[in-house]
Amino acid sequence: LTASTGLTFNVKLPGWDSHKEYNIQDGCAMDRVVFLDRDGTLNEEVHYLHRTSDLKLLPGVPEALRMLKEAGYRLVVVTNQAGVARGYYGEEDVKSLHIYMNHILECRGASIDAFYYCPHHPEHGIGPYKKECSCRKPGTGMFEEAAQRFEVDKPHSFMIGDKLLDVEAGNNYGLTTILVGTGYGSGIRSQEEKEGIPPVYDFYAEDLVKAAQWIIEKGQADVR
Repeated sequence: LTASTGLTFNVKLPGWDSHKEYNIQDGCAMDRVVFLDRDGTLNEEVHYLHRTSDLKLLPGVPEALRMLKEAGYRLVVVTNQAGVARGYYGEEDVKSLHIYMNHILECRGASIDAFYYCPHHPEHGIGPYKKECSCRKPGTGMFEEAAQRFEVDKPHSFMIGDKLLDVEAGNNYGLTTILVGTGYGSGIRSQEEKEGIPPVYDFYAEDLVKAAQWIIEKGQADVR
């Protein structure tokens, strides 16, 4: 929900959710959300990752996620999983991997609040998975699904990913976007600098820790 009038600010009062911002005139509670790509952003890029034994979190990821949670942000993963569409693995494999990942993160105080995935592909999908859909990034379907659970405060929410389609998806949904240098991100950044291509994202961070630091600093500046 967005408030057309009134003041929005971050507060901590008994019985109030610290993840939300409250509009004192309209009484609207809103969630500050950090949307995150998965492969190449949270974990090492593995070709069609679906086995828990192949999951390796990138350095600093638990620390970065914990920083964001402590600063009051909801954490939501949005990931394209074309391997399901191609028949390489099933949706249950995706769900099992996410449960396993969150178990690891929860032990570090860095659990994800929700995972969303797109199992479709418009060209290479098999059977019902071959379709044009709104959930496959850069579409915004997964963000819209998350908005059924969270009252996303778009002006104070973010999208982080290592690919331009992640950035484009975040831009399409009206979020502040960050390209992270892990995964494919550093190569994209180098190519842009070499060819003089202006970035389509709001900030470039070498890794997720630096992205989290920028988000928290920006959030603090916004409420001054």
